[in-house]
Amino acid sequence: MTNRKPYVREVKRTWWQNHPFYRFYMLREATVLPLILFTLFVLIGLASLVKGADAWHSWLAFMANPVVVAINIVALAGSLLHAQTFFSMVPQVMPIRLKGKPVEKSVIVVTQWAAVAVISLLVLILV
Repeated sequence: MTNRKPYVREVKRTWWQNHPFYRFYMLREATVLPLILFTLFVLIGLASLVKGADAWHSWLAFMANPVVVAINIVALAGSLLHAQTFFSMVPQVMPIRLKGKPVEKSVIVVTQWAAVAVISLLVLILV
């Protein structure tokens, strides 16, 4: 045994606030909280739909609450932020080639957003 003590650098709780990349990362990861609430709201809505018309109307009144609407707007913004960061990473992670030539990154990202728009429109039409 030795009496040697290894150097352990102190890490403060706010280490991530010193660099813009980590601040953005923490913001993006924090957007999961409103998404969890949105998911719970939808599950409660499904449960109230099963319980009957009175429970359903109570849930609709709950969803009309300004705080709930604000949480849902923040959840939507968080979802769009996640989609944007994911779509911007796809060309780097999975470069696509057509006829041996690489497809431009912007074309890949725009194609993904177009697919989201088409699917959203289809869902709106069907519902």
